[in-house]
Amino acid sequence: MNDLTEQKTVEKRLVNLYKERQRILSLPPEKSLDAILDSPQALPLVHSFPEEDFYLLINDIGIEDSLSLLNMATTKQWEYIFDIETWEKDRIELSSVVKWFEMLINADSKRFMNWMLQEKTEFCEYFLYKNIEVFVREHDQDASVFGDEFFTFDDTYYIRFNEHPGEDKDDTGILERRKDIITRFLEIIAADDHTRYQHVLHETSSIIPAETEEEAFRLRNVRLAEKGFLPFHEAIGIYQPLQKENFNRLSPKIMNKNAGTSELLPVSNYPAGMLKENNLFTQSLITIEYDEILQQIQIEFARLCNQIISADRTIIKNSNQLKYIVKKACSFLSIGLQRLTKNQNTASTERSAFLIQTYQLSHIFRMGFGAALELKWRAEKWVAKSWFKEKELPVTFWDEYWTGVLGGILLKKPLFYDNYKTGVLYREFESMEEINESVKQLDQIISVDNILSLMLIDPEGKIKPSPDTFLTFKNYLLTLWARSHLGLSERLEPIGHNEFKHFFIGLFNGSQSGDNPINQETASASGISNLMKELFLKWLSQKTDLADFEITNRLGETLEKMFNEIEDEYGRISINDINPKYITHFLVMK
Repeated sequence: MNDLTEQKTVEKRLVNLYKERQRILSLPPEKSLDAILDSPQALPLVHSFPEEDFYLLINDIGIEDSLSLLNMATTKQWEYIFDIETWEKDRIELSSVVKWFEMLINADSKRFMNWMLQEKTEFCEYFLYKNIEVFVREHDQDASVFGDEFFTFDDTYYIRFNEHPGEDKDDTGILERRKDIITRFLEIIAADDHTRYQHVLHETSSIIPAETEEEAFRLRNVRLAEKGFLPFHEAIGIYQPLQKENFNRLSPKIMNKNAGTSELLPVSNYPAGMLKENNLFTQSLITIEYDEILQQIQIEFARLCNQIISADRTIIKNSNQLKYIVKKACSFLSIGLQRLTKNQNTASTERSAFLIQTYQLSHIFRMGFGAALELKWRAEKWVAKSWFKEKELPVTFWDEYWTGVLGGILLKKPLFYDNYKTGVLYREFESMEEINESVKQLDQIISVDNILSLMLIDPEGKIKPSPDTFLTFKNYLLTLWARSHLGLSERLEPIGHNEFKHFFIGLFNGSQSGDNPINQETASASGISNLMKELFLKWLSQKTDLADFEITNRLGETLEKMFNEIEDEYGRISINDINPKYITHFLVMK
């Protein structure tokens, strides 16, 4: 009975700490530090933070301002910081080690020294090996044989610093700081236990650095893998697409509705706490009734985010950087759910909630990312055989918007062309609607390319634009049509200034000959005449041997948008103010 009461008491305390952590993580960084320090249980509260959350918390607060938290932190929390901060891919980054030696010596020098010498012995010896040389003075040897660059604490072991320990060689400030920190570290060891001090120096001189670093890297990867930070070659599998028919063959996961609360508390709270997006994934989570199930999904979601971090080879040092990863995971989970629930009879949120509880989130993510990859593969397959590629035209031939769309699709990991609507040029796809919009734009690009391939006019060698000329599919088509309309040779060459003025008036007045006298202040207030649009369609039909209606079905929306752009750009410009320098839809002689 006492054991049961004690267990309930412990669980209650853990739940209270869990709630307190959630409250602190929801506070601004400047207030979260005060909230922890003011807590009557500050030490157990700090210890209860998962290592990932503690690391992000001190970075949000500021490392220099977090010494009190580092003082209370567990050695596991310290170790996680070292695992993240002191490695550059598969190599130990010495300047970062110096930084964190200094921080933890300032936080708790005695405990840090014991931790290094008892639990991180090989790491410590490797660091010292890369930074110092150790010489032992024989009993009959005069100390004067050691120069001014040597120092000693016992007149037996003489130490000097390596001049260029790896990446520090060009930064004298880091070199001096390194000397101060290592001297301080060795002095603490010597004052506390001189025998251990001599043992450390002796071992430091005899290690095999390559083997030591390799073993430290292996152990670090094991620790990070337990948190979902898989090695890159394993983590990259998160981007391997899944087809729906293969997804349905996957084994379901096991969810425990009766899991004890205490089992679930150590998971990172940051990723789940950032689920602010209003999409199918978050809406589906709301419909799940059991808290135990939600907590297990929280664990799985945190591990998914960690795997994405590993696959992207990014280092997340604060919560703002983590938000990008959380949003990415959430977006592709939603796209995956949209693909899986398409044409389902049941409500999509209910069906999605069932899928979330039944299948691995990583598999649903792969379904979502697969939609973007399929779009990329289709674009790559078309580009390889396209007309514009055959003519060795650059991607910028597709004008600003389509160049952006195509450029995002063809990236190694496809991105959506946002064009700064939300403040960025490119971002991750967030919904199936954005995938479909990019598919629509790619279809239009392919249709224009097919139309151009049917025309018997080859731009290569027929035009040598001046450096300030920017060739696009729009000025390619419109220039050829304008030259034909004016009775000029149908070669892709700039139109003369005066000739273009005649064409310009006809474009808005509906003239077929272009012989109108130039006596108008503006071309027109009503836009391009329907007659000229019909003449353009007729000309394009003649050049491609396609019927008018077929061209309209393929390119109606694109051509209408192109003419609307001309109206917006030039419709109210005075004829005498036309400057070829600012005309982009036609090639006009400067």
